[in-house]
Amino acid sequence: MTETVKQQHMADLIRQAVVIPVLTIERLEDAVPLAKALVAGGVRTLEVTLRTAVAAEAAKAVIAEVPEAIVGIGTILNGDDLARAEALGAKFGISPGATPELLKAAASSRLPFAPGIATASELMQALAYGFDVVKFFPAEQAGGIKALRALAGPFPNVRVCPTGGIGEANAATWLAEPNVLAVGGSWLCPAADIRAGNWAGITAMCAQAMKSLKSA
Repeated sequence: MTETVKQQHMADLIRQAVVIPVLTIERLEDAVPLAKALVAGGVRTLEVTLRTAVAAEAAKAVIAEVPEAIVGIGTILNGDDLARAEALGAKFGISPGATPELLKAAASSRLPFAPGIATASELMQALAYGFDVVKFFPAEQAGGIKALRALAGPFPNVRVCPTGGIGEANAATWLAEPNVLAVGGSWLCPAADIRAGNWAGITAMCAQAMKSLKSA
């Protein structure tokens, strides 16, 4: 798969998602019911972050037991994380930022990948390795929509999934930007609801969010 084809595949995955929940799974037993709750609410594209000790096993369980889910791995920090994501059978990878080493590894990998950027220089580096689909992170803290619009001037063909500080109140505003494919965030799966096993509540929240955002 060429870099251009991989990037188009990544763009298609993100665009169809509308919202990509960022999942930080603390307990392995929560992984499958959480994924099923999200999918039941119409949220199929999931980012399982490598932030906890059970993250890889959680992703593996979801991939095996929730075939309707499109599972990607987030918080990829280096080539080893990237290789682990690919070995797990992830459909895509996302990083919060990107080093030259990670970009080189991602360019050589078969895994569709979106590196994280927050500045023009970081975006130029991503483009140098063939990545024109990126994660804008942390979106609100890095200047918000004004910063995104400023970057769109010199980089009109870059496609973006902003993440960080995005929630129910501002997701539609971000999605209205022409270079935004989807938004990422954790508001659809609050930690308190996960701890309480409130899967019905998560499903209802997802269904409502998808309905309002798609209509918007």
